[in-house]
Formats: sequence, structure tokens, C-alpha cells
Amino acid sequence: MERLKLVLQYFQSNSESISNGICIILALVGVKIYTSFDFNCPCLPQYNKLYSLGVMIIPPIILFFLGVLVNKHAGIMTDEWMRPIGNRSKNSAVVKYLFSAIIQRALLAPMVWILVTLLDGKIFICAFSVSVDPTLFSGLPNNTEHDVIKIMAKVPCKEDVIFRNSSFRKAVSRYVRCYSQAVGWSILLFLIVLGSLGRFIKPCFDDNASFLQTRYWSNYLDMEQKLFDETCVLHARDFARKCVVQFFEDIREDIREDTIILLPQTPFITSSKEKWENGEEERLHGITKQEQVDQLLNKWYFSKPELNVTRIAHKLRTCVAWEDHEGTLISRTQSAV
Repeated sequence: MERLKLVLQYFQSNSESISNGICIILALVGVKIYTSFDFNCPCLPQYNKLYSLGVMIIPPIILFFLGVLVNKHAGIMTDEWMRPIGNRSKNSAVVKYLFSAIIQRALLAPMVWILVTLLDGKIFICAFSVSVDPTLFSGLPNNTEHDVIKIMAKVPCKEDVIFRNSSFRKAVSRYVRCYSQAVGWSILLFLIVLGSLGRFIKPCFDDNASFLQTRYWSNYLDMEQKLFDETCVLHARDFARKCVVQFFEDIREDIREDTIILLPQTPFITSSKEKWENGEEERLHGITKQEQVDQLLNKWYFSKPELNVTRIAHKLRTCVAWEDHEGTLISRTQSAV
């Protein structure tokens, strides 16, 4: 149980791991859909290849766009590319890095679908059984009124009556399936070799310092967006609480009460209420009107703050300390100047 909690915490804290996990889930879903999908070849010369290529191409396209859609880095990349410059210049290297990462993750599920279909071979048999030379095999049914092309188009349909008690269909299917699996394994080998070469050769030609900077600022954009959303949620909650409390206080003042009972208020309750209100006012940052909120959000979009925190880091702080009658330090508080 503890290990499961650690894994969940890791995925929650690492946005790249979340994106990778989603892409892996899409790939597994694609495999599950294919295995549960009942593929029935039309067994007609003019439709076999069209139907087979449609099953092999259209689902990968859908999975690709789903992979782009569920990747939150796509929104971050688009915002960074389309935003006004304002006080912060755009970094094209970060946009390219995010685009490359999105495409690589989105291609995982489509490639898994294509590889599974090729290794299975049923779609390949349906698409290219007509292209096989029937003279390479013995047992071609010649006691039917169909021509050779129509007979070859019916090879994927094992229940057809013309292939009853005939080994011709099995031989052709096995021949085409071998080609399909050879293509599938070749593509898989090519991808593995390409990825390995890219992993080993890329550091030799790229500037590692520039790559580290690009990766840092891409992570910064992700974290900035996350913290901005969390801060907006906290501010909206405090703003809504303040509006609701103010509304009921105004209503209470308008209501005429016949009996008023005065109860003493303890200093503890008073101090707790003051602390809570002061903390709420601090979180509101002085933004207490709708026009101010709209102006702030408009300023964030059109003129994002520059990436410079020296003013905050070098801000002077005053320290107030209390000591007892013997000169011993009791407590200390700091406040910004």
C-alpha cells in the first residue's frame, strides 16, 4: 500500500510522467479495442483494400489526435506561441521542445495499433490477397464460375464454399501473413534503432547547456500555469466567501429584530476572527472588485511579468523581538519593509 501511495504521489508531482502514463493507457486501450474488434473482410476485389487500409489508418489518426488532446502541454505550447510579448520575450526553443515532446507521446498509441495489426496479419491478408500470384500454390479452385481475381479476393473468408476441403486458402493466408509480420517486425526494429541512435548521437551534436535551459523553462511554464490556476482558485474562493458574508451581513442589518440578546465575546473568539479576516484580506491582495479582477487577468495575459525575482529576493525585512525581564529572547517576528 505504501508503494502504491509513493507511485501515485510521483505521478501527481511529475507532469511528464502523467503525460507518459496517459499515452500508455491510450496504447493499451487501442490494443484492447483491436482484440475485441470483429474484423470481417468484404471479400470483394473493389472493396478489400479500401476497407483494410481504412481500418489500419483511421484508428491511428483518431488515437493521435486523442493523444494531442489529452496532453496538457499542448495548451501550454499554444498559449506560449500565441500570447502577446508584453514584458516577457518568447522563447522559440521552448515551443519547439514542447511540440517535439507532444508529437512523440501522441505517436505512441498509433504506432502500437499499426504494429499490432501487422503482426496479427488479418488486415494485410484482406488488403493484398488479390496481389498474390495464384500459380505459386497448388489447389486453386477451378470448378467455379468466378474468375481468378474474385477467387483471390475471397481468401480471407474461410467460410466460403469454394474453399471447402481446400488447402489453397491456408497456403495463401500463411504466405501473406508472413509478409505482414516481416513488415511489422522491420518497423519495430527500425524504431528501436532510430530511438537508440537518437539517444546516443543527439548529445554529440546538440548544446547540452541550451538543452538544459530549454527543459528548465518548459518545466517553468508548466509549473507557472499550475500555480496560477491554484492561486486563482484560492482567490476566487476567498472573494466568494467575502461576498457571501457581506451579503448576509447586509441582510441582517435590514431585518428588524424584536429581541436582542447580548452575549459576552471572549478574547479568544475575537482574536481568532481577526486572524481569519486578516488572513483572508492578505490572500485577496487588495483585489476586492470585479473590475480589478478583470484588469488583473487582462494584464496577466497581455503583459506577463518579467522573469526577474531580484526585487523580492533582496527585499529588506524588519525583525521584531520580545524578551523577558531577564533579557531572554521569547519570540520573534519578521515583516517586509
